[in-house]
Amino acid sequence: MKILKFGGTSVGSAERMREVANLIHNDEPKIVVLSAMSGTTNALVQIAEKLYLNLNEEANAQIDALHDTYKQVVAQLYTSENKQKQANELLNHHFEYLRAFTQDLFTVHEERAVLAQGELLSTALFQFFLEEQSINSVLLPALNFMKIDENEEPDVTYIEKNLAAELEKYTGTNLFITQGYICHNAFGDIDNLKRGGSDYSASLIGAAANASEIQIWTDIDGMHNNDPRIVKNTYPIAQLSFDEAAELAYFGAKILHPSSVLPAKQKNVPVRLLNTMQPEAKGTLISAESQGGSIKAVAAKDGITAIKIKSGRMLLAYGFLRSVFEVFERYKTPIDMITTSEVAVSLTIDNPKNLEAIVSELKTFGQVEVDHNQTIICVVGDFMAERTGASLKIFDALKDIPLRMISYGGSENNMSMLINASDKVTALTKLNDGIFERNTAHA
Repeated sequence: MKILKFGGTSVGSAERMREVANLIHNDEPKIVVLSAMSGTTNALVQIAEKLYLNLNEEANAQIDALHDTYKQVVAQLYTSENKQKQANELLNHHFEYLRAFTQDLFTVHEERAVLAQGELLSTALFQFFLEEQSINSVLLPALNFMKIDENEEPDVTYIEKNLAAELEKYTGTNLFITQGYICHNAFGDIDNLKRGGSDYSASLIGAAANASEIQIWTDIDGMHNNDPRIVKNTYPIAQLSFDEAAELAYFGAKILHPSSVLPAKQKNVPVRLLNTMQPEAKGTLISAESQGGSIKAVAAKDGITAIKIKSGRMLLAYGFLRSVFEVFERYKTPIDMITTSEVAVSLTIDNPKNLEAIVSELKTFGQVEVDHNQTIICVVGDFMAERTGASLKIFDALKDIPLRMISYGGSENNMSMLINASDKVTALTKLNDGIFERNTAHA
């Protein structure tokens, strides 16, 4: 069995849904995981914000506008009056549900239920279309088997057990449709896997089902060697290891959510990144194997804050770093990069929510300096394959870019540099020109 996940742009219109139906219409057993139609989750977030502020009239106006958008999709998607009627009744049910929140107290629990509506709508409308086309399929509610625990981590045992039970109900069926992103939490409430969670859903489902392959279908032909929105002449990478893909996803490659690599890696299920708009493109295969060659790709992570702690007490003082890390642990703030010297430690964070409190505590250790508007440039590859030469190419390409921090050696797959955000475009362009061998890198 294969798992096929289609993102918001892939199901973002009636035309796109028809193309997805064509892609999945064969006898191969599969579970199709759908995101909300593009723009829907953002609209639902805005509606929730208005409801929190008791701006119910404005929330109702936004609900009506979203309802109108979906009515247009229904009018374009179905040819039979019966299916149009059925789909519009479904829309009325969901949008009346949303309007009901303007009449009562709105909390975080209600917000999660609101955000779940996008996936519930896209999968139901898609299932109706498959029925109209006489394509045999089953709509498998993700809320029947997707669950997170008290720590908001996937309850893998529950998912495996309940997914198997759901599939057993439909022996002989080869095509299942389900929702990405949404789940129940440990208290039985509707919850979600956070933004980008449909990738995560697909990976968790693939691992639970011992799938032969997980396919992530988006609007780009695989993971590129650089950011195609910024740099010209990028190309898709044919093959990456799980570790290489995880590094790229975490450090800015938008095509894949960082969380989605781990479940597949743990069960050794290959992940293939494909393009809905160009289904014939080979895309990128992510597996336990790594293709030859050292430098594979470059990614950039924005919104970074750098913090330096200087202290004479640090010299030869065991326990100093532990004390520093405990500050970040108390405020649940992950650290991206770290470098140390005898009298200073520099590190970066991407979540400044508790920055003021963190800095206040760090000042008890010594002098603290904070730099905002930083960017991490991450170069990923198999650096074990070419211990000499790879770093020379990287630093030669960046010789005119001021480097705030360098991290190398903590991973065999990653060399990271911290730069000013204003130098990002120049750095990515120079790396693209200086480190990739176009005649062999993507052959």
